[in-house]
Amino acid sequence: MQKRSVIKILISVLLLSSCSRGPDYVVPNITLPNNFKEMSDQWKLATPLDEIDRGEWWKIFGDEGLNDLIIKLNNANQDIAISYAQYKQALSLVDQSTAPFSPTLGASGYVLKQKPIPSSTNKNATPTVSSTASATVSWEPDLWGNISHTVSANEASAQASAAQLAATKLSMQTSLAQYYFQLCALDLQQKILDVNVEVIKKLLKITTDRFKEGVDSRLNIVTIKSQLDAAEVQAIDNGVLRSQYEHAIAVLVGEPACSFSISPKNVDLVPPSIPVLLPSQLLERRPDIAQAERAMAAANEEIGVAATAFFPTLTLSGSRGVENSSFGKMLSAPYYIWSMGPQLAATIFDGGLLRAKENSAVANYDQAVANYRKVVLAAFQDTEDNLVSLRLLEKEVKTQKEAVGNAKLQLELVTAEYISGIAALSDVITAQINLHTTRINLNTILQRRMVSSVALVKSLGGGWHKASINKLSK
Repeated sequence: MQKRSVIKILISVLLLSSCSRGPDYVVPNITLPNNFKEMSDQWKLATPLDEIDRGEWWKIFGDEGLNDLIIKLNNANQDIAISYAQYKQALSLVDQSTAPFSPTLGASGYVLKQKPIPSSTNKNATPTVSSTASATVSWEPDLWGNISHTVSANEASAQASAAQLAATKLSMQTSLAQYYFQLCALDLQQKILDVNVEVIKKLLKITTDRFKEGVDSRLNIVTIKSQLDAAEVQAIDNGVLRSQYEHAIAVLVGEPACSFSISPKNVDLVPPSIPVLLPSQLLERRPDIAQAERAMAAANEEIGVAATAFFPTLTLSGSRGVENSSFGKMLSAPYYIWSMGPQLAATIFDGGLLRAKENSAVANYDQAVANYRKVVLAAFQDTEDNLVSLRLLEKEVKTQKEAVGNAKLQLELVTAEYISGIAALSDVITAQINLHTTRINLNTILQRRMVSSVALVKSLGGGWHKASINKLSK
C-alpha cells in the first residue's frame, strides 16, 4: 500500500513538473534601416569571401609588426584575462543551477563507546558500544519551472559573458592597432620635423653667406637661428608622445614599459578596402549587441524565477540505515531503520515580499530592453560616424597633398628670389613655415584616417559572429 502511494506521488510530480510559470522570451522589435546613410559607391557589401569575415581581422592591414603585437596581446592582456575569468565563473553558475535536477544523497554514521563510572554496587562496570549508520536521499522536483528558469537565466548570462569576452578582445585589439598606427604616424612626423630642421639650416647657411658678402644683415641670421632652435625643440618633443604610445602598447601586450620598445616604423598610412555590412547584420556581428540581448533574455527568465516563488515546493525524501547497541550485530536485519515521505511547503503571508521581488524582476527586464535598444542605436551611430569620417578624410588627403605640392613650389620660388635679392627673408620664412605646416597637417589626416579605418572594423564587429556563443563550452 505504501509503495502504491509513493508511485502515485511520483506520477503526480512528473505531471506537475511540466508546468512552467513565467513569460516566454521574445526579442523586442527594432526598426532597422535598409542601408547606412553613408553607404555610397565607395563601399561594397561584405560577402563570406571577404577578409573582414575572418577572425584575424587585423591581417587586412598587411603589417607584420601589428600582427606580432596582437598575438602577444591575445596571450597576455590582463583585461582579456579578467573577462575570461568572469566567463568561466558564469559557466560554473550554469553547472551549479543544474545540480538540483538530480537528487541529493548523503550518508552519516557514528560509533559511541560509553563506560559507566564504577560505584559501590557496580565495581566492575563494563563499557557499552552503540553505533548508527544511515543514508539519506532528497529531491525537490521542478514543479513550476523554478530550476528551469534559473538554468536558462544562467545560460543566457554565460552567453552574455562570452559576448563580453569577445567585446573586450575586440576593444583591446582595436586600441592596440590605433596606438600602433598613431606611433607610426609620429615616426613619419619625426622625419618631417627633421627635414624642417635641415631646411632651416640651409636657409641659415644662405643668409650667413649673404651676410659675409655684405648683402644681408646680422638680424636676419639671429632670426633664423631662433627659428632653428624652435624647430629642433619640436623634433625633440615629438619623442615624448611617441614614448607614451609605446608605453600604452606595452601595457596592452602585458609587458613592463621599462623593458618594451618598438623600433621606428616606416609604414605607408593607407587603409585597406573594408567591406561594409548591412544594418541588420550588425545585430549578429557586434558582440556588445549580443551581450545586451543575452542580458535581456536572462532578465526575462528571472521574472519566471520570481513568479514560481508564489507556488508551494514539494520535497521527496527518504532514509535507510542500521542501528544497534552492539557494533558486532550492527548489520543484523532486526536493526534496520528506514523512512520515506513527501513534504509540501508554501508561504502563507510575507507582507508583499514575493510580489515586490516579481515587480523588481519585471523592472529589471524593462531596463534590459531599453539598454538593448540603446546599444543598437549606438552601434548604428558608431558605424555611420566612421563611414562619414573615412569618406571625408579621403577627400581631405587629396586636397592636402595638393596643398603640400603648392607650398613646396612656393618655397622654392621665394628662396630663389631671396638669393637674387628680390624677396625678403620674411617671405622665405613664411613659405618655409607654410610648407612645414601643410606637411604636418597631411600626416595628421593620414593618421586620423588609419584610426578611423580601425574604428570602422570595430564598429562592424571585427571577425566575430553571434553563432560562436550559441553553444557553451569550457
